[in-house]
Amino acid sequence: MQINTPSRRARGARSAGGVRKTRGPRRAIRLTRRGRIALIAAGAVVAGTAVAVPLLMPDDEGESRPTSLVIPEGRRAAQVYEAVDKALALPAGTTRKSLPKAHLKLPDDAEGNPEGYLYPATYPLGDEATPEKLLTAMVDTANRKFTGAPVAAGAQRNALNVYQAVTIASIVQAEAAAEEDMGKVARVVFNRLERGMPLQMDSTINYALGRSTLKTTTKDTKIDSPYNSYQRMGLPPTPIANPGEQAMKAAINPTPGDWLYFVTVKPGDTRFTADYAEHQRNVAEFNKARSSASNQAPSQ
Repeated sequence: MQINTPSRRARGARSAGGVRKTRGPRRAIRLTRRGRIALIAAGAVVAGTAVAVPLLMPDDEGESRPTSLVIPEGRRAAQVYEAVDKALALPAGTTRKSLPKAHLKLPDDAEGNPEGYLYPATYPLGDEATPEKLLTAMVDTANRKFTGAPVAAGAQRNALNVYQAVTIASIVQAEAAAEEDMGKVARVVFNRLERGMPLQMDSTINYALGRSTLKTTTKDTKIDSPYNSYQRMGLPPTPIANPGEQAMKAAINPTPGDWLYFVTVKPGDTRFTADYAEHQRNVAEFNKARSSASNQAPSQ
């Protein structure tokens, strides 16, 4: 379930990624701070950020040797590294250590970090498969998907470069409770940026903390991190996940609307609004539903 709320008492979110050190100025949207409205992430998207394990396809003879590795949408780079290690039966950490040897063709803004460019797809695991080859295949696939005319034109139309569009797509992938909500979530991101409002997305907080959780505290929102979108203006310095095609389409073609808030009151019922008072009522309804579910949990 997806939550976005101005209250800091009822926050939920999920993430599983790596922490990056604070860096100097970079090309990104950075706007003047105005407003302190909380956008919170929770619930159904947990499945999209659970610890990634390789989804392996056995060969036709039923032998245990995997032939394919599936990377689902929304996995973090750290999860992809773990999946590759498991798929190739390598010691933990091997794939991450192989990054310098892979010589990945990443945009300059990425500064060597492939987050956002490990494209979700199915990759064959032949006898000659190595971490370097798999990572290269993922990045090459992302480059084919992201550098074509539709994405480049869409990014330019929204006053973005492609890397910024991928960053927004990663937030959309993490925040949207359902595919049909992605365009609206993207519009909320754009509306907040255009108004100089901090994004205040719990998904970026959880990415910084390298965790997946439904609870984000006030203390969490005060962490010193470039991914703290409560304290920092504009977009995070990198994508926070590896988005799929639908999230990217939403990022370059956001649904028209004036929304500034959204909350998934229950599965299939995500409510978007530009009115703070209406949003508060939606959040109260969500909190009531979550409290009721918690009270019933022990008997289930």
